[in-house]
Amino acid sequence: MVALCQQAGFPDTKKLVQRDLNFLSEWIESRTGVLISLSTIKRLLNGQFSRLPQIATLDALARSVGYDNWQRFKRDHSARTMVAAEDGPAENPVTHQVRPKPSPGGPVRPKFGPARPLLIAGLLLIAALGSLAVIRIRKPGGIHAETAQFSVVKATRNDLPNTVIFKYNIDDVNADSFFIQQSWDRNRRVKILKKTYTLTDIYYEPGYHNAKLIANDQIIRTLPVSIPTDRWLFYAKERAPRSIPQYILSARSNIEGSMQVTADDLANNKIDRQKDNEYCQVYFPTAITYNSDSFTLTCRIKVNECRNTACPYLMTEIFCQHYFMYFQNTLKGCTSSLNAQFGDNIFSGRTNDLSALGMDVNNWQNLEMQVKNKKVSIRINDVEVFSAAYEKSCGLITGLGFISNGLCAVDFVRLKTADGKDIYSDDFAH
Repeated sequence: MVALCQQAGFPDTKKLVQRDLNFLSEWIESRTGVLISLSTIKRLLNGQFSRLPQIATLDALARSVGYDNWQRFKRDHSARTMVAAEDGPAENPVTHQVRPKPSPGGPVRPKFGPARPLLIAGLLLIAALGSLAVIRIRKPGGIHAETAQFSVVKATRNDLPNTVIFKYNIDDVNADSFFIQQSWDRNRRVKILKKTYTLTDIYYEPGYHNAKLIANDQIIRTLPVSIPTDRWLFYAKERAPRSIPQYILSARSNIEGSMQVTADDLANNKIDRQKDNEYCQVYFPTAITYNSDSFTLTCRIKVNECRNTACPYLMTEIFCQHYFMYFQNTLKGCTSSLNAQFGDNIFSGRTNDLSALGMDVNNWQNLEMQVKNKKVSIRINDVEVFSAAYEKSCGLITGLGFISNGLCAVDFVRLKTADGKDIYSDDFAH
């Protein structure tokens, strides 16, 4: 156990910081669809159980490190333990496995690569198995998730902000706690109780959201909530939990033949340009018909800085029904801070060499993202700089956008199907 902790970079698993636990929970959810709460993760690490965790929780932990399910993990672990008793030290259960591809998310866009949470998840499994072996447990009954009811309706058609009304019935579901999470953002999770049947919430951002009904640590229902724009929408959002967007109204989207927001637009909308904001330019059509696993996006883009920052960056994103599809660019010297995600495959500049995605973002650059049958190619100024592949389909394309800590200027954008059919095209010349 000590050797495993040292290999993971943790001399004591009790010293994991909140950031590590948060990311681990999000990483497991993006791979398995099961949300494991921070309290459950802490109990797993510390062996604080009065009963066996839900089988969905144990299965999720096992799947996240390459096993089919919890029973398969226990059989494999028991077999290696018996071999160790007869022949010597057991083989390291983490290095013994075929390492699975990292996954999103889902979820919140990660700041760390997949290797570290993979090892942490292995530690959690070992800790859980050891804890369960020495405490008295009772087998819980099924949660009867099939009895849950979940529906949603919008208060207005597509206005922003937009109140939505969730209707639910969890009276016959056997669980200790229940939540509704309105999107991928865990900060937008609200606790609900039995014998109550309505929850309203506000969506401040457009897009195709997946609302989730959660029982204990398990997602038992998912509903799409689509709030399209049918035009380019501009807003600023402070990079802080539960921050609310500030819409940039009356911006002249076409300036000198490009789509951009100016410092004057920020001033007119009383947006503090000295705050740590991300500036978003997004387009979400009402019609959702095109496959995200085969397309080509080309654009000419740059960043006009709005405050003094050492590492200006921009993010090009294709929004999809299920997973994230995006890549970031920044100055060559700042590429350790980059992230990219394509379906269930996540890349962090901390644990991957993403230096080829570095470029002079303050001057015009031609970018291309091409996806063919779940194989991704990124080109800068007609030179391929990055390639990757993913396994799980992202579903249909729901929108596109450019996000930056500065103000993006976009000269043109063209989104086409694999056979060259226009999905969206604009040269912003008028």
